[in-house]
Amino acid sequence: MEKRVIDLSVLHGGQAKLSNVAAYVEEAKEKAGLGNEVVLTGAAPVWMYLIIAHALHGVATKLIYTSPVTGEVVVFDHNPR
Repeated sequence: MEKRVIDLSVLHGGQAKLSNVAAYVEEAKEKAGLGNEVVLTGAAPVWMYLIIAHALHGVATKLIYTSPVTGEVVVFDHNPR
């Protein structure tokens, strides 16, 4: 299991558009790989975080959100350790 960081501000290039959400999801899934620990970060609208987090459920073993304000927040962890 690798730790992969996905910066959503890079994914949307500065201005997220709901009409591009399918492309954002596909790119996030590519970057996440299968069964890895994934960290979502970067400036992006809440809807984008929610949609991508939902899409990564069943793809990532562990999903973490991080920001300078919150630090790391575990969204889900399916690692049986």
